[in-house]
Amino acid sequence: MNKPFQIAIYHNLFSQYITKSGLLLSGLLFLLACSTPAPIEPKLKSSSTQSISSTAYQLDNPGQLKYKSGIRCILEDSQGNTWIASDKEGVCKYDGKKFTYFNHDDGLCSNQIRTIYEHSSGEIWFEGGYGVSYYNGKELITPKEKNYSSSREWKYPKDALWFKPDASTGYTTKEKSIGVYCYDGKSIDYFLFPINQEDDIDPWGYSVSTNFVKRKDGSTWFGTYNAVIGYNGNDFTFFENKVLGLPNDNNGLHVRALFEDSKGTLWIGNNGIGILKQEGDKFINFSQLKGLTSASSTFKGITLQPNKLLEHLFAIGEDQYGNMWFGDRDTGAWRYDGQTMKNYSYMDGLTCMHIWQIYNAKNGELWFAMNDGNILKFEEDRFVKVF
Repeated sequence: MNKPFQIAIYHNLFSQYITKSGLLLSGLLFLLACSTPAPIEPKLKSSSTQSISSTAYQLDNPGQLKYKSGIRCILEDSQGNTWIASDKEGVCKYDGKKFTYFNHDDGLCSNQIRTIYEHSSGEIWFEGGYGVSYYNGKELITPKEKNYSSSREWKYPKDALWFKPDASTGYTTKEKSIGVYCYDGKSIDYFLFPINQEDDIDPWGYSVSTNFVKRKDGSTWFGTYNAVIGYNGNDFTFFENKVLGLPNDNNGLHVRALFEDSKGTLWIGNNGIGILKQEGDKFINFSQLKGLTSASSTFKGITLQPNKLLEHLFAIGEDQYGNMWFGDRDTGAWRYDGQTMKNYSYMDGLTCMHIWQIYNAKNGELWFAMNDGNILKFEEDRFVKVF
């Protein structure tokens, strides 16, 4: 290990120690200074929704994001607000001056928010680890009424939003089998994937594991644990092990990122196999092609990979110059300029190695949602903090 890298690690650990010590001392002083009881979890209303005023919690220091459990995703809405979703602490809205926080105690569907969408109506929708909620500009609402009668009639408008089943993985008793929810601007309908459970297929393996992707040809695509599934309005396409060039004995595809670039190429990020890139009617293992997989790889997400490999992909993006970016669970950020791959780590300003999302900000910057609660941007060949 070279000396600059050692210094960077020691500096990082020391900074974390000072930060945590300061937070602990501040917390103790606060507890001694006040005797306000802990908030009581509100009871669900008997109506079809539960709502809360948008004045929830506001941070004294508007420039400091308080999340520590990791940032799952980011969205800038049409009103100029930035929405930030955490892994375990709910979601917040930044209006340019202050942060407003929402969590499960306030009626949010889950403290883990995986994806944020804006509907054409202006509603902001949140896909949680369990269930969905939306914000209409005044209230946070968690719908309770969903339609299961049209489960096999895949008809929907162009601006439809899609969400995974209510369970963290698999499906509930109301859903009966694996599929997706569709919001058409009026109601939430559950559509089943065309999977025959009598063919010795485990439907749980088709649990949706990514955000949906609307491709340039108008088709809608979903990443799942066993396949990438596309629907063009008439027919379904399943990209499974054989089509993807993977061994049939592979224990689950486990897609964690799905992205279509500016040229219309589909990229698949996999937790254990690496990056799969579509080339015509076939796929190549892009990580393997670039020599970034291990010969001893188990193709499983539970295995911690060595440095300088690209096997556990959780985020894919493209910057305004056409460079492809990849966020790994274990080895940080990677940039592909069309010819060479470059790896970025602590020495380049990353605050941790696990990247959840790569987001194209409206100002042209590329933002990185980090697993330690930071949001970074890439600037002049280095990462700097946004929030």
